[in-house]
Amino acid sequence: MKEIIINKDDRKNKIIMLVENGKLIEKYQENDEIKRLEGNIYIGKIKNVLEGMQAAFIDIGENKNAFIHLKDILPKVDVTVENQNDDEQINIKDVVKVGQTMLVQVKRDSTSKKGARVSTHMNLPGRYCVLMPNANFVTVSQKIEDKNEKERLLNIVKNKMLNDFGVIIRTSAINKNEEEILEDIDRLIKLWEEISKNESVEAPKLIYKTNGIIQRILIDLVDRQIDRILVNDDEEYNQIQEILEQLDVKINIELKQDSLLDIYELKKQIEKSEERKIWLRCGGFITIDKTEALTAIDVNSGKYVGSKNLEQTVFTVNKEASIEIARQLRLRDIGGIVIIDYIDMKEKENQNKVIDILKENLKLDRSKTQIVGFTELNLLEMTRKHMCSND
Repeated sequence: MKEIIINKDDRKNKIIMLVENGKLIEKYQENDEIKRLEGNIYIGKIKNVLEGMQAAFIDIGENKNAFIHLKDILPKVDVTVENQNDDEQINIKDVVKVGQTMLVQVKRDSTSKKGARVSTHMNLPGRYCVLMPNANFVTVSQKIEDKNEKERLLNIVKNKMLNDFGVIIRTSAINKNEEEILEDIDRLIKLWEEISKNESVEAPKLIYKTNGIIQRILIDLVDRQIDRILVNDDEEYNQIQEILEQLDVKINIELKQDSLLDIYELKKQIEKSEERKIWLRCGGFITIDKTEALTAIDVNSGKYVGSKNLEQTVFTVNKEASIEIARQLRLRDIGGIVIIDYIDMKEKENQNKVIDILKENLKLDRSKTQIVGFTELNLLEMTRKHMCSND
């Protein structure tokens, strides 16, 4: 049984949880009093151009000016096409001027030290597709592996698309019929038409506001056989109903009056998910340390001594660690560079098996991940994209 459980306390702290058979799978936290900008679309005004950084600061009407890089101003290109124009040959001062207005979308929220990161490359996510205005290519999620299904989906969308729109086909489109997919695209095009009507308003101004994490979570999960949604706040209940109506989805929503953290001992599960040290079933453990630059995960044999040879003992711990690491990355929404210090394995075959196990378990993750491989120091490098974060 899959459930989305949303608990809000008296201090406006909100926890959004994906729970499967009573087990916490994903959790995201936000506070209604802390302003989130990610996904919002603004008419901004260029305040300063930094030639040496190929970037500019843009006033979007918030406390801090936003940052935009040249690559986020130039037209978006299909990354699968080779031999495209080299951005390094273009000077940003030939592209934008101080005082110029620009339609931008926030890609990364502001922090205490930095303003928001914005882009002219808009993404409007729907149930089955992501619409990219002012782009002209169609691509498929890398998580869709079946070649025949990829080709079917590409043909549906390419036959529909108009000029000046690009589309990313999401994994939720798998096995959906043409009518459902095209209705989703039409809904997104209408939304973009409403947004673009405001391009001539005086800058800076917010012209499209998202509903934060809940909207993103619902869009991602409504087609993943969610059995029910539990919520303990009237305002959130009404917001969820509105989003589900827009998505044309029917899911059982239950409004409760008390804290929902006692269900399935969720409070205890949340506390455990924030611990540095995580024990494995075999008796080994992993530790997770997050720094500003990366997240370091260390694998230890702990209490496990094995019953055969050393190589087999090490492989057993590393195998269990890989399964748990994939789960923790998703549960904690760890993003950016991740370095995993496995216990050293002498056999290359075992290293490859560990990578395969990690890859297989990362397929459960809705976020984009990439495994680079083992370095000369026997450290495994990988990256993961945040689902929802203020970082």
